[in-house]
Amino acid sequence: MNTTIKTLSIAAALAVSLGLAGCAADSGSGNSMPMDHGSSNPMGSSNPMASTMPSAGMMPSASADHNQADIMFAQMMIPHHAQAVEMSGIILAKPGMPSEVTELATRIKAAQAQEIEQMTGWLKGWNVPTMMSDHSGHGMTGMVDDAGIDKLKSATGTEAARLFLEQMIGHHEGAVDMAQQEISAGKFPDAVKLGHDIVDAQQAEITQMKQLLTTL
Repeated sequence: MNTTIKTLSIAAALAVSLGLAGCAADSGSGNSMPMDHGSSNPMGSSNPMASTMPSAGMMPSASADHNQADIMFAQMMIPHHAQAVEMSGIILAKPGMPSEVTELATRIKAAQAQEIEQMTGWLKGWNVPTMMSDHSGHGMTGMVDDAGIDKLKSATGTEAARLFLEQMIGHHEGAVDMAQQEISAGKFPDAVKLGHDIVDAQQAEITQMKQLLTTL
């Protein structure tokens, strides 16, 4: 089973465990409010998410308050976040990790689990699938492959802490790229705001992780 499919399964499990059935009402969009990235042509050739877009006749429907960019942002960011939650859980289960690393992993896990809940609520409110029909993972930049996850699981001590930071830096950089696409192409205000929040929070964490690497 490849990493993308496993991560999609993790995302589904998180959705259940977080009690997402009522999230649509809590998402702030209420009656079918969409996640959007703003631009009228969100899937242009320069957009890394364009390769995952289905043909026009197969696109999930959008409405006046959200567009296709919002839908794709949520559908792709959910499994992307789910992998960050998984990676954080792996490092938190290891003994002897530096306190700064465990504090960071705890923060990442909590924040991204909450954002998964929020995005899942939007998608349910829009009556579109919470997962992509295309499981290829195209466009979800920064995802760690099976070998990388296995390596993180087996690593110990300083090696594990360093590997987690290195992998999460790349993972965060991918999330920032996806969020910037939402900011430029999205329409749904809450989704665009989340894009800004992801950029701000994860860029700050990238800076922190790079600094932590110098101390290991």
